[in-house]
Amino acid sequence: MSDRTTVVILGSTGSIGTQGLDVISRHADRFQVTGLAAAGTHIPLLAQQAAAFNVSNVAVSDDTVVSQLREALDAAGANNVHITAGPQAICDMAGSGADVVLNGITGSIGLEPSIAALQAGSQLALANKESVVAGGHLLFDAQIRAQQINPVDSEHSAIWQSLRSGTHAEVSKLIVTASGGPFRGRHREELTDITPDQALNHPTWNMGPVVTINSSTLMNKGLEVIEASRLFDIPPERIEVTVHPQSIVHSMVEFRDGATIAQASPPDMRLPIALGLSAPERLDNVSLACDWTKAAQWTFEPLDDEAFPAVSLARECLQSSEKHTAVLNAANEQAVHAFLNGRLPYLGIVDTVKDVLDQMDAELRGAPLFTSVEEMGQIELEARARADSLINIQR
Repeated sequence: MSDRTTVVILGSTGSIGTQGLDVISRHADRFQVTGLAAAGTHIPLLAQQAAAFNVSNVAVSDDTVVSQLREALDAAGANNVHITAGPQAICDMAGSGADVVLNGITGSIGLEPSIAALQAGSQLALANKESVVAGGHLLFDAQIRAQQINPVDSEHSAIWQSLRSGTHAEVSKLIVTASGGPFRGRHREELTDITPDQALNHPTWNMGPVVTINSSTLMNKGLEVIEASRLFDIPPERIEVTVHPQSIVHSMVEFRDGATIAQASPPDMRLPIALGLSAPERLDNVSLACDWTKAAQWTFEPLDDEAFPAVSLARECLQSSEKHTAVLNAANEQAVHAFLNGRLPYLGIVDTVKDVLDQMDAELRGAPLFTSVEEMGQIELEARARADSLINIQR
């Protein structure tokens, strides 16, 4: 019987998934990948992954690609892989009881697999921030075992690591760092004609398209403030955002005696992914450390809320209710896709999100907590429909 840590990877063909498999490939004696799940848009890569890691189970959310996947698996020499398909197949794999489930799915569709992993008793290495943002207490109700979530976002991993320096009662504030994205220093009027290619050109990180656009608008940072507040039980007024263009300090914790503890490393997502897989132990051969023999400059500057209002908008939603944060996330996803498809101007992304929140505010305040995942889904559908309507008006 193998004593290796069993791992399921959700979103295996995406940025987080591929880097997670890279980490695992360097520590084959430590980990055994028992399942891979993906949307089904990169079939050859998924088949290659299954063959390379001798995976026995593969799930795809798109049930129309099963025959294509079987052919690709056969061609890759992975003849004995069991295939399941459809959204429920992803949840079933997440809940299969692996020691660790790495959730690298993008979007609120990652919530139900996160809940399934927690309910199965798995350690959840969570890169799907939307689980926390959209799901609210639904996710934490599912957290049936203490310390069951290992944050994988670089900012939350940094806070998680820094919090080891003191107790929760000793924390004064959390400081979330932001690179500032590709348009740092520009005024709002300079952002009117931004193209998708420009917004996808991030200066320090290589991420998927939705996360990269969110980083350019700083909506990503707004979502991270929400996630930090809920993950670490710190009220929003005690969470600050500072712009750090070098992306070396990934976030900080300030304690009540005035000490600030920071986690620093060159920008490489493999480091937080590796810790998410192996915590509390650290792995070797993961990422390069800072080179202290070379001169370097780390700078920090305040956030420009006028040019990038997404963080302020996210704070307002966090202070209002978990339904507001779900609407924020759903409307933003619709607006980002519309921008990438040329149907919405760049500044229209956050403006559309705000307009949807204004339209739905009264009904959201009536009962601020979700009673079920299904109710959350209905709220999201309404938010997406309203966003689409506003986007169509702007075309």
